[in-house]
Amino acid sequence: MSLAESRPRQEGPARGRPRSEAVERAIIEGTMKLLEDGVPLAELSIERIARTAGVGKATIYRRWSGKEELFVDVIRTTEPADPELPGTSLRDDLVVLLETLRRRGLASRSSAILHNVHAQMKSSPRIWAAYHNAVIAPRRRLGLDVLRRGQENGELRADVDVEVMHDIIVGPMLVRSLLRPDADLPEGLAEQIVDTTLEGLRPVSSPAT
Repeated sequence: MSLAESRPRQEGPARGRPRSEAVERAIIEGTMKLLEDGVPLAELSIERIARTAGVGKATIYRRWSGKEELFVDVIRTTEPADPELPGTSLRDDLVVLLETLRRRGLASRSSAILHNVHAQMKSSPRIWAAYHNAVIAPRRRLGLDVLRRGQENGELRADVDVEVMHDIIVGPMLVRSLLRPDADLPEGLAEQIVDTTLEGLRPVSSPAT
């Protein structure tokens, strides 16, 4: 299966003409080929991508507003699909979210090109901002929504700051994924982090009278 075939479809406003899957796949894979050949992000142009993919520049611009938006879609092809939350409990939803982060961490470690592209993105404010707005911010909103529902359902103490709580939950997985490439990311790590954190944050039952 190619990278483009494995990419989860993203909902959003239509951009120009209806998409051709074959054309879009050629553009995505053409961009990845250039990156794999060592071409830095800063040196990639829409003209060069179009030439490699065998399409016209207008074909690319009908699908993406520019190379920043295209690069975000290229990175998405290498990542696991966004999770579908079970909605059965606060714990179950948090475990699914962290498991997705764990798998993304494993994918980054196994792909030298992905690691290199992420590093380059951070040196380009426009590309990083596009990635943050399209990928990172929605994931954070999803996590915050899960925590707020947990408070409403009585699964999480009402006095807990969900912004801080979110960082406490995802922090250990991000540290292991991004800052400690030598650290293990074993199966069951998501459950361990969630259970350890929630142990001290559940509402305290009133003593029987």
